[in-house]
Amino acid sequence: MNTETQEPFYKKTTTILFGLILFVYVLYILADFLVPLAFSGLFAVLLNPLYGRFLKLRIPKVISILLTLLLAVLVLGGILYFLSSQIIQFGEMLPVMKEKFGQILTDLETWIARTFGITLDKQAQYLNEAASSNKELLGRTLSGALGLFSVVFLIPVYIFLLLFYKTLLLNFIYEVFSKESSESVAGILQGTKAAIQSYIVGLLIETFIVAVLNSAALLLLGVEYAILLGVLGAILNLIPYIGGIVAILLPVIMATITKDGYTTQLAIVAAYSVIQFVDNNIIVPRVVSSQVQINALISILAVLLGGSLWGVSGMFLSIPFVAVLKIIFDRIEGLKPWGKLLGDEIPVRLITMDWSRRSRRKS
Repeated sequence: MNTETQEPFYKKTTTILFGLILFVYVLYILADFLVPLAFSGLFAVLLNPLYGRFLKLRIPKVISILLTLLLAVLVLGGILYFLSSQIIQFGEMLPVMKEKFGQILTDLETWIARTFGITLDKQAQYLNEAASSNKELLGRTLSGALGLFSVVFLIPVYIFLLLFYKTLLLNFIYEVFSKESSESVAGILQGTKAAIQSYIVGLLIETFIVAVLNSAALLLLGVEYAILLGVLGAILNLIPYIGGIVAILLPVIMATITKDGYTTQLAIVAAYSVIQFVDNNIIVPRVVSSQVQINALISILAVLLGGSLWGVSGMFLSIPFVAVLKIIFDRIEGLKPWGKLLGDEIPVRLITMDWSRRSRRKS
């Protein structure tokens, strides 16, 4: 006789729903605390192999961590120094670009007035209403920009502490579970760490390749600040779909401001479309780990949810976070269906068809 009592479906679903609502609410409230911690966790996992090599050379723990952070800062500083010349030139060209953009805006307003019959005063009224309605959004953007300085200082401190207390944190995870499942937990942690490192390294390699392709295409087309726009486009490419659109718009706007006609803009769209095709069909399958491919529906939902919770930072963190969840789900027996839901492998047939065939055979 089966003495186990199963909870009704509606009760179980309600409990899960309230749990998800509470979890999302906590993520939203603690955004200022969790965003730098999340970035630090990803960077700590990425830098852990380098830190481990310093330890193997019998360098003290604190010095090993400091050397690891120093190398990371030097690499980041080298990239910024490489782009600094174009950033300085971009700042010097701002007045000229502002004047050119104003001329284009005036021509656009005249065209709208002739085509749609909307007077210049009416267009100015619409723009003022739109600007006043976006004051709150502008305030949040400025607040996020001011908080960027605290994040820049917090992330190195968090990385240092995560690497320093790595053994303590791992032992805590082991002790939370029973001794019988320690081997299983160890396998999950080891596999998850390796997969995350492979995934992040793959993303960095993909970003570098896309940056080179973007910059080369813009240089051939004679677009101003080609290297700067190419690198920005590669970084935005980390945000699925939405980032790719913004990455195309930036050089198109630059070409519109600095060049006459629309031939260059069309060439930019064509070149970026080819690069996106190569990235999605050749670079990503071969460079980024195939174990953490997320389907398009989940990617879009994750990016939108991340943006609503944590802004631009949430958009960048959403895909790595979902990738980590998929890695964990794929390694735990009871959560494998959720891992399949996040993945991009589409089943050929429904499971119910197999079940119906099995039941017929038994009967």
